[in-house]
Amino acid sequence: MSSTPLTTPAGASDPTPAIDPSDHDTDMAARLRLSATRLARRLRQESDSGLTPTQLSALAAVERHGPVTLGDLANHERVAPPTTTRVVAKLEADGLVSRQADPVDRRSSLVTATSAGTELIETTRTRKDAWLASRIAGLTPAERDRLDQALDVLDHLTEQAGR
Repeated sequence: MSSTPLTTPAGASDPTPAIDPSDHDTDMAARLRLSATRLARRLRQESDSGLTPTQLSALAAVERHGPVTLGDLANHERVAPPTTTRVVAKLEADGLVSRQADPVDRRSSLVTATSAGTELIETTRTRKDAWLASRIAGLTPAERDRLDQALDVLDHLTEQAGR
């Protein structure tokens, strides 16, 4: 493995070491990316929520982290604040979230999932889990064991991504 620093176009040194993954690692990364993309697409289709993926993700983040400011929601979702404002306006118009003035900063508002929003998230999660469970039930015991072990590795990979 090479640890030669990368250089930026301006000629400054990048502190991130160059990584020279093996061809096998690169192939595995491509397979994982493709599988994750296909699974995410299929789960979106199974959600049948009537929301766009962006709206559903924002609603889930509000449900999980709320009450939350629009700025914090934008950070959680890693989108620009104007995008968050539009998405929340649509969710609010649909009765899935509500906004109240922030008691600490009256210039800001806090977004909370309504009972209808929470119910939609729970229904969507249940539908997705049921679809996955039906597919897992069709696996052999050995395949289920391999999947269980792979989930531990995937959890580890995603935990590292947050660092």
